[in-house]
Amino acid sequence: MPPRELTMPKLSDSMADAVIIRWLKAAGEDFARGEGLIEVETDKATVVYEAEWDGTLDAILVPEGATVAVGEPIATLANGDGAAPREAVPSPPPAEPPAPPRPERATPETPAPGRAVATPVARRTAVELGISLHGITGTGPGGRITVEDVQRAAAENRTIPAPPVETPGSGRGEITVHEPTPTQATIARRMVESATTIPVFTVSSDVDVTQIVASRREARARGEEAPSVNDFVVKAAAATLREFPRFNASYVDGKVESYSRVNVGIAVATDDALLVPVIRDADRKSLTELAEETRALADGARTRTLKPEDFHDGTFTVSNLGMFGVRAFTAIIDPPQVAILAVGSARRAPVEEAPDRVAFRDVMTVTLSCDHRVVYGADGARFLSRLRELLERPLALAL
Repeated sequence: MPPRELTMPKLSDSMADAVIIRWLKAAGEDFARGEGLIEVETDKATVVYEAEWDGTLDAILVPEGATVAVGEPIATLANGDGAAPREAVPSPPPAEPPAPPRPERATPETPAPGRAVATPVARRTAVELGISLHGITGTGPGGRITVEDVQRAAAENRTIPAPPVETPGSGRGEITVHEPTPTQATIARRMVESATTIPVFTVSSDVDVTQIVASRREARARGEEAPSVNDFVVKAAAATLREFPRFNASYVDGKVESYSRVNVGIAVATDDALLVPVIRDADRKSLTELAEETRALADGARTRTLKPEDFHDGTFTVSNLGMFGVRAFTAIIDPPQVAILAVGSARRAPVEEAPDRVAFRDVMTVTLSCDHRVVYGADGARFLSRLRELLERPLALAL
């Protein structure tokens, strides 16, 4: 059977392209279904794509370090030892001449003999700095190239820039241009889509979280690890979504899709991006289970070790900037979702308990951004009212 093309797979809902970090098979090597073929950096994580059938890697079309759009050819495949692929692929008629080679792609040399041995972080750093791993002497175990080796090579190869030319409008100084990473490019594209296609309105509310703050303080005094304020928020939001299913939905092709499962995404800030892993069935999990899963997902997002499926199927998002001391903010809806909840920091504030009595309470501002094509102002107000009620009586959430 003639070679077939392997195209860049779509490994996340929002993935448009990805960087090939490393080929795990060399040209001419056989592979079995389930074996890793390539390590790629997507818009969400660095993952290994596993073969979906048995075969042989015939030729590599895209080298390591290159960015490839979803669906673009990255290699040609042949059957391995006569084994038929798991999915039938029709052969072209015998009389039809083979397709001409793609002039825009050059098949690189077989990477196996001369492939540089480097850590995944070193490979990503080399891609970001625009330098080749070949010729770099590795100082890691067994001569493995480390990120420090890449940074050292980049500093040694850096050329001295020519003096800036004084031109009209150059008073801002020298210009440094930074190409966005695949993650940053995807975020930019989706935020433009959100801002230009979704008619948004927002509603805000101050929530008394004194009982939550007090319970956390008491747990720490006993030496126990307590759920965070955000864990309470996610749990309360999941319960509220169950009561207001119109917010647990998406707007797709002019229609509203409502979902039976409540899957809450949690926005996690990393060094260079914002990732949103998903807690599935958040309304069915205890507060303790939810807190443990949230910590694991947040750690995995920051270390870029999560799998593509950890980002799939979100129906609602919670974004919390309270840890940065932000009092209130408005979050941008992640399409096609219908709403997103922005959470500010808890602060001590005076609350009038009676005409002649004022007490200081722990107050937190939450802001709900809503898609006006699906829900309306009164809906948003009712949603926040119920959310506030649950957070101000958190004992039920902890059960």
